[in-house]
Amino acid sequence: MRCLLIATALLLSAGSAFAQSREPSAAIARLEAETVLLNQVRTFARPTAEARREAALTLIRRAGFEPVVEAFQGGEAGRPMEGHNITFVVRGHSNCGCEILLTAHYDAVVLANGQLADGLVDNAASVVAVVEAARQLRDDNLYHDVRVVLFDQEELGLLGSRAWIAAHGTGHAAAVVNSDVAAFGDTMMYGQNNGPQSLFVTQAVQRVCSERELQCVGYPNYPPSDDRTFVADRTPVVSLGFQTEIGAHQMWLAFNAPQGQSGLAPGFVPDVFTVIHSTNDNIGRVESATLLLAAETYAAVVTEIDGYFHRPDDHLRE
Repeated sequence: MRCLLIATALLLSAGSAFAQSREPSAAIARLEAETVLLNQVRTFARPTAEARREAALTLIRRAGFEPVVEAFQGGEAGRPMEGHNITFVVRGHSNCGCEILLTAHYDAVVLANGQLADGLVDNAASVVAVVEAARQLRDDNLYHDVRVVLFDQEELGLLGSRAWIAAHGTGHAAAVVNSDVAAFGDTMMYGQNNGPQSLFVTQAVQRVCSERELQCVGYPNYPPSDDRTFVADRTPVVSLGFQTEIGAHQMWLAFNAPQGQSGLAPGFVPDVFTVIHSTNDNIGRVESATLLLAAETYAAVVTEIDGYFHRPDDHLRE
């Protein structure tokens, strides 16, 4: 009996040691993946829009997809400028011609000095996250196709998303998941001001937040991004971003509290607005852990939306 007890103890000890040896390996693998994504974001800090577009194309091809570039006429009043949206598809198994769009803008703002901002928080980090999410979704046997669309000229007034809708319409789009400013923090923000048609998308986001035990903050009034173009077209859509938990709540108060009742100090500006559209929007403000967290969360949201249409209670939906 004593020998049996000793043998059992040794087996339990070995099993525990094996489990412990696996945990560091998983942590190292995750850290390596985060580092890869951070280095991908670095490649977008380029001096011209053309070079930035090349960074996006290289990123997509290295992820194993073949991008398509769609030119459109854009620019500002009196200063026409050709824009270029970029798209690729993760194929679903249904052949229904129906798509879930996963979107982000890849352009950067031109600063007061005439130079192009690095634009890594706004919005190269989102671009890297959605491409990584698409890579993760590739083997998930989804019903819908997932079309990633990287919009140009968002900073000039959502021109890329407007051009895309004008060219393709949205009748084939089951839903749109948009990412803007997803570079630091562990709290996901999501817009709730996207019309009643977007309720099931909002609910999908909330289920993912609950299931993944992710801190999430819903905004009745969320800052505009390319989602507004789809709202105007009455397409189901949600816009997502990441911040620190404190920053997310401060921004919620700034945008949603009744005037004079936010509790924020007079003249207070949430941290994220001291970063974007400035020289502060650089690699120093990008957190590698957020990039992987955002990619995994976006993939989960797309999977949840895809499953919404194919659960046993489908017959209850109109």
